[in-house]
Amino acid sequence: MMTSATCRSLGFPSGFRCLGIRLAVAAAIVLPLGVIGAHAEDMKVTIDNFTFAPAELKVKVGDTVTWTNHDDIPHTVVSAGKFRSKTMDTDNDFSFTFTTAGDYKYFCSLHPHMTGMIKVE
Repeated sequence: MMTSATCRSLGFPSGFRCLGIRLAVAAAIVLPLGVIGAHAEDMKVTIDNFTFAPAELKVKVGDTVTWTNHDDIPHTVVSAGKFRSKTMDTDNDFSFTFTTAGDYKYFCSLHPHMTGMIKVE
């Protein structure tokens, strides 16, 4: 705790109670603690039997989605102009972190009938 002597040594006038400084120090200690609980989520989409599951997923800005191919044949994940995976063999995966809100339609470029949607809030 700051005393009047400490306040004077910092250049504040005699009688200055340093309340503002104490509040600023307390805020600097406490405010970052509120950020600790906020974190991004890791969400999963599986590719199996020529489908994306879930077909539609809602996530928050900052979340990462990982697609994992469980089919016996290769697949890709493509959202035109947004992201594109390499060809994924069985048990390979691809991750993308969503930094902007919006709807992201995606498909497999090898099997265009395979489609999905990520809704970012």
